[in-house]
Amino acid sequence: MSAPATGTAGAARMGVPDELQRAHLIGIGGAGMSGIARILLARGAQVSGSDAKDSRAFLSLRAQGARIAIGQRAENLDEPSSVVVSTAIKPGNPELAAARDRGIPVLHRAQALAALMAGHRVACIAGTHGKTSTTSMLTVALQHCRLDPSFAIGGDLNESGANAHHGEGGIFVAEADESDGSFLSYSPSVAVVTNVEPDHLDHHGTVDAYVAVFDEFIQRVTPGGLLIVCGDDERAAALGGRAEAAGIRVVRYGRSAAGDGDARVLAHTPVDGGGVVRIALRGKEFDVRVAVPGEHMAFNAVAALLAGIELGAPADGLIEGLAAFGGVRRRFEFKGRSGDVRVYDDYAHHPTEVAAQLRAVRHAAGRGRVVVVFQPHLYSRTKTFATEFAEALGLADEVVVLDVYGAREEPEPGVTGELIAQRINGAGVHYEPAFDRAATLAADLVKPGDLLITMGAGDVTQLGPEIIAELDRRTGRE
Repeated sequence: MSAPATGTAGAARMGVPDELQRAHLIGIGGAGMSGIARILLARGAQVSGSDAKDSRAFLSLRAQGARIAIGQRAENLDEPSSVVVSTAIKPGNPELAAARDRGIPVLHRAQALAALMAGHRVACIAGTHGKTSTTSMLTVALQHCRLDPSFAIGGDLNESGANAHHGEGGIFVAEADESDGSFLSYSPSVAVVTNVEPDHLDHHGTVDAYVAVFDEFIQRVTPGGLLIVCGDDERAAALGGRAEAAGIRVVRYGRSAAGDGDARVLAHTPVDGGGVVRIALRGKEFDVRVAVPGEHMAFNAVAALLAGIELGAPADGLIEGLAAFGGVRRRFEFKGRSGDVRVYDDYAHHPTEVAAQLRAVRHAAGRGRVVVVFQPHLYSRTKTFATEFAEALGLADEVVVLDVYGAREEPEPGVTGELIAQRINGAGVHYEPAFDRAATLAADLVKPGDLLITMGAGDVTQLGPEIIAELDRRTGRE
């Protein structure tokens, strides 16, 4: 493969619009922003950016030529053609304010990504849960078929360690984020909606408004395109019905799927830390093997299979690629072990995700107990779903609930991790508001043969190695 062209002329030849040829990305270390930076750099654009602190993502970005500042200041802007921001960037950010003062175009990251999709056949994966895993599965399966798609994902593929890539093929696969409605910037020829379950009400306000944004999204499917929905999810199935009424072509997957072109799930069997899902599709039966545990992951694989077929890849090749899928960072990611205790990390931060993952973990634990260290994410989500979180966490044997990781939100009086902990039944429950004591408490709870999983969308991911180190210290394995 030839080296990418460099400079603004090279960037133009490789499909970078004028406004992105010298892009400055505020919060360049974030999952979405760093992916855009990777693609821009691979296409020959000049990229600068800033973030509040250094991160591992910067190593490869700097190696590709990005100029990155730690700390956000107006002087970091060196006459860029545009400034790219996410919803997390506040209006008072000094770089954003300087860009507006100087008349520099400001793009939302979804607008920037949409511009990079131009000229490609686009597949967008949406849904409350399963977006990252399904997008990743589709990407790996297409790569196995030697189609070399471009992709942008909200997590790092275990196969490549990257969250984005500029491919030489004519396909662009992207995770489509409904949290702020920004997925309405995309115009996919293939759209997947894995499920529709109320979330992000801090932005959308009501359940009806949250559902309505998916209706707007499916209207973005290009003429002649395809919508793929899970027929077993009530709201996704209803969305598919409304899409058909609007003249959009729809196929479904799941146990209830039975139409022409649908993929009907006949059975799911846990196997060797993963599973096999048997489906009926177009008059034939197929076994789709997935190396990651949980029925929900098997269903994600079926959605990826349908999308890949629509994109022109052979079913047999896609199935082989799905079997080789090694997972995504922070999706039941193995962190290590100490003696007979295995430690994993997972991004689950909604009650449905927590319940699905803990059911999968139960099988993976075998005869051992399941110990979970859970960190609630967002005060609004904790307040709204405290009871549902408690019911999901009750599937574990021992639960440590940390305090809320507020992210973009300010603390709300009375909303803490204890709101969840006091509602949990059926498990040993421990509320630990002091983050620096969590690893010690978790080490106190585990026994040989147990499986421990840290869970949440915040900095709880840091605890896995600390817990392993503490267990090693206690057993003299340092």
